[in-house]
Amino acid sequence: MSGVADRLDRHWRRGRLVPVVYDFAVEREPIARLGGRLLWGADMRVFYDTFAEAARLPPGTAVLDVPCGGGVAFRGVPRDAGLRYVAADLSRLMLGRARAEARRRGLDAAFAGVSADRLPFADGSFDRCHTYNGLHCLPDPAGALAEMARVLRPGGVLRGSAMVTGAGRRQDAFIAFLRARGDFGRPGSLANLRGWLDGAGLESAEVTATGALACFSAVKPG
Repeated sequence: MSGVADRLDRHWRRGRLVPVVYDFAVEREPIARLGGRLLWGADMRVFYDTFAEAARLPPGTAVLDVPCGGGVAFRGVPRDAGLRYVAADLSRLMLGRARAEARRRGLDAAFAGVSADRLPFADGSFDRCHTYNGLHCLPDPAGALAEMARVLRPGGVLRGSAMVTGAGRRQDAFIAFLRARGDFGRPGSLANLRGWLDGAGLESAEVTATGALACFSAVKPG
C-alpha cells in the first residue's frame, strides 16, 4: 500500500494536465453533463444538486472541503453565508485555482495543503465535511473516510461523491485506464462505498448512483 500511496501522492502533487482539464470541465456544467453522460453514463445534474445544501447551513458552521479541487463546491455557498470554511487539497495547483475561485465568488475561506487521508485537524473540528469526486483518486478510500469522520463532531454530516466500479463494462474499462495512468487510486463498488461509510462509524448513510457516479451522505452518531 505504501508504494501505491507514495506514487499517487507524487502524481497529484506534481500533476498539471489532468487536474486542469478536470477543473475546466467541472466548472462548466454543460461540458460536465455531456462528459458525464458519455464517459460515465451519469446524469451530472445529481452532482451539482448536492451543492445546494451548503446554502442552508447556519452562520458559524465549520465546513471542511477535501479534496477541494478547484473549488467547484463553492458554488453552493452564498456570499453572506458566514461559514467557517476550510478548503484542503494535496495539489498546490488546485489550491491556487481554488483560491482564485473563492475570490471570484467572494467566499471567505482558509486553505490547507494536506492529504485527505492524513488530516492535521483535531477530533470533532467540523460540523460538515464535503468530499466531492476525490475518493476514487486515493490509495485508501476507507482510511480517508475514517479520517473525515474523526474530524467531524458528533451529529456532523459527511456529504460527497465518487466514481464507482460495477456500472458497466465501458465505465469499468475507463476506470482501469485511469488507474493504469496513476490518476485513480483504489475506487470501489457501491457496496464497497457503503461498507467504507459503515466502517468509519457513520450512520444514516444514503448512497445513490447514476451510472458510475455515486453521491452519498452520512452522519456521525452523537
